[in-house]
Amino acid sequence: MAKKFLYLNRKAPYGTVYALESLEVVLIAAAFEQEVSLAFLDDGVYQIAKGQNPKAAGMKNFSPTYNALGDYGITQLYVERESLVERGLTEEDLMPIVYEDENDEYAEKPSVQVISRAEMSQIMAEQDVTLSF
Repeated sequence: MAKKFLYLNRKAPYGTVYALESLEVVLIAAAFEQEVSLAFLDDGVYQIAKGQNPKAAGMKNFSPTYNALGDYGITQLYVERESLVERGLTEEDLMPIVYEDENDEYAEKPSVQVISRAEMSQIMAEQDVTLSF
């Protein structure tokens, strides 16, 4: 029986291993056919920001991997609106991550949903497992 897993991404994408490790764990859980979703809060909103270029820091840009999540059945990415606003970002600053909906003739649909802090709390309450990175 599949469980509902929510991965909370709270850290900036570079400078620590949290963001990359979260992405790796998410892909593993999806491979085991669990119901996986991701939430981006606090500095975690930077993980799916457009235009990342960490070469100056000597790091590899892993952000394009988020575009492959739909291939693993991961189609629910939640971004907390208040975290965006607190960092001077808007929804337009986020990568356009989409998936192909096989139930709708493979139409491309957005994976990213910007939601309020209250809505995020409700989504967290509905999960079987919540892991924070």
